[in-house]
Amino acid sequence: MNQEKRRLIFERFQTQNPNPTTELNYNSHFELLIAVILSAQATDISVNKATDKLYPVANTPASIYALGVDGLTPYIKTIGLYNSKAENVINTCRLLLDRHEGQVPCDRVALEALPGVGRKTANVILNTAFGLPTMAVDTHIFRVSNRTKLAPGKTVLEVEKNLLKFVPKAFLLNAHHWLILHGRYTCLARKPKCQNCIIKDLCEFKDKE
Repeated sequence: MNQEKRRLIFERFQTQNPNPTTELNYNSHFELLIAVILSAQATDISVNKATDKLYPVANTPASIYALGVDGLTPYIKTIGLYNSKAENVINTCRLLLDRHEGQVPCDRVALEALPGVGRKTANVILNTAFGLPTMAVDTHIFRVSNRTKLAPGKTVLEVEKNLLKFVPKAFLLNAHHWLILHGRYTCLARKPKCQNCIIKDLCEFKDKE
């Protein structure tokens, strides 16, 4: 795919959705961090249902840490892998209190040192909370990047690097949100909605409907 096509793709995404953001509910950097940790292998809808009950009760590192694993678990038990996530969240709260004065660090190494935070989660925080032009490649972005030929790659890291290289700089800050939403609602895994796709004529997917 050439750069002119890439530019046109993101111009259309921007026209359709000028201010994209995550569909997770949050009101602070910390709330976003916890929501993203909980969202691994879970839907944003299921996470929002849990955090909508949790955050009015506890929404700081100190208050969630005070719940402990046993106190936190009832709030998140409807989310997949809730046992391990409860432990990760409590241990993350402890480290935030011990190492970062209760604040979410704006640093990849520090973020990835937190339990339950890998490269993708760190990229979400750096992008959504701190406004850095990172690329959090999930299954949706991986699929869209390869299917459209926007930034193909065999691994998540390869796709991430190619997106950072090929996405026009003017669109880098919001690109991760546009691609997730496109994969979530239009470029579906099993049956993409090509007839309703705003970039159908620019996409290089060979089996378009």
